[in-house]
Amino acid sequence: MAYVIGVDCGTSGTKTVLFDEKGTVIASKTIEYPMYQPKNGYAEQEPGDWASAMINTIKAVMAQSGVDKNDVKGIGISGQMHGLVLLDKDNNVLRRSIIWCDQRTEAEVEWMTSTVGREKLIEITANPALTGWTAAKILWVKNNEPEIYDKIAHILLPKDFLRFVLTHEYATEVSDASGMQLLDVPNRKWSDELLEAFEIDKSWLGKVYESCEVTGTLTKCMAEELGLCEGTIVVGGAGDNAAAAIGTGVAEDGKAFTTIGTSGVVFAHTSGIAIDPKGRVHTCCAAVPGAWHVMGVTQGAGLSLKWFRDNFCAAEKETAAYMGVDEYYLMDKEAETVPVGAERLLYLPYLMGERTPHLDPNARGMFFGLSAMHTKKHMLRAVLEGVSYSLRDCVEVFREMNINVSDMMACGGGGSSPLWRSMLADLYNCPVKTVASKEGPALGVALLALTGAGVYSSVPEACKAVVSVDKTQQPDAANVPVYDSYYQLYREIYPAVKAQCAKLAKL
Repeated sequence: MAYVIGVDCGTSGTKTVLFDEKGTVIASKTIEYPMYQPKNGYAEQEPGDWASAMINTIKAVMAQSGVDKNDVKGIGISGQMHGLVLLDKDNNVLRRSIIWCDQRTEAEVEWMTSTVGREKLIEITANPALTGWTAAKILWVKNNEPEIYDKIAHILLPKDFLRFVLTHEYATEVSDASGMQLLDVPNRKWSDELLEAFEIDKSWLGKVYESCEVTGTLTKCMAEELGLCEGTIVVGGAGDNAAAAIGTGVAEDGKAFTTIGTSGVVFAHTSGIAIDPKGRVHTCCAAVPGAWHVMGVTQGAGLSLKWFRDNFCAAEKETAAYMGVDEYYLMDKEAETVPVGAERLLYLPYLMGERTPHLDPNARGMFFGLSAMHTKKHMLRAVLEGVSYSLRDCVEVFREMNINVSDMMACGGGGSSPLWRSMLADLYNCPVKTVASKEGPALGVALLALTGAGVYSSVPEACKAVVSVDKTQQPDAANVPVYDSYYQLYREIYPAVKAQCAKLAKL
């Protein structure tokens, strides 16, 4: 039996899972670490914390499992995207990593857009200039920490720093590099035009691989520390969402997934490059060689339900504790007693502004149609439906781009709710499924490692062999047209109040 290790370097911690070639979890370990916020809008982490967590979780899963190190055929790494890791010529980390949710780069984004042009940026990188992405962070260091900038010899993403720790290779892969705003996404290589415009030395960047390609092997020193064999392969791996796609079997046209966590993501695979000229959705290289993915984001998905729970559901919390069940389970049961459309009550989930499709930080949440007959249960159902309408917005952009979405997986905390899945199935008018494995990104990069090791001949073949469906929610034919009429009204509300949201922001 062959075994592989999947490492998932997240924001709250690093999780390492040892799988067999069938995708069965043999051992798992997570180690958490802090995030630092030295100023409002800043977000940083210590790359050394990631390295320590990776090393100790790999050692732990090998110790727990009792698996012979000779049977471990490869390692795949998934990571939080967009983080900036800077090394000097001696491979010392120059500063804390500025991570994905940091928002300090507004001036740099404006400069990038004015220097290169919004249309040109979208043409090359498939996305407009974004504050959270890596290029703007490099320029911020140049503008604000020139003494550090002058010492740069290597620029790596979080998971690629971990690759360097394991292999001493400077490398990245296409899915994660797509989020740097330095990659020519249609052609899957660094953009000389942008590097020249931003005055970034190409030699600072690692070699670009496909996600299942072998990028290096364990050094003797690292192999001894981890209890693995020198020469064990390390494949490209993937950014977190691209890795989650592989872990949920989204590796062919027509396949997509919806994640409802704090934010919501709708992610679809496409074998041909598809770029939204309006920049409403992100296009990146997929972890499948020669393919891409598109991704829409709803800022306030699970956040909306958590906000409602924390402010209005004290009784549900108390009852749930008494019954020994999750309060979200009780909230679902209450919402189920209200008919589709919440009896003409609509909710817009823009508690944190919105990305897809509006790209408006000033957008704000609201209940529309509130009447004296409405109760807390109606509001609760409206919140669930409003988030679902917002996720449908993402799917509509995909359809505008001629991207087929006919096979949808649901994951994240919200994806575990049968009621929420039924709403998505009715609004997307396609089956919504869950996968048997809950390992997501770690399983995704393990499948990439199995492909790189030759256990499977391709990434889609690995997905078909390992990823299995747990539950399937079919759309209800009676609900589809009812939801569609509410959705069409929902789409009219934000444009009608956009100018007022901007005025509100200035008060």
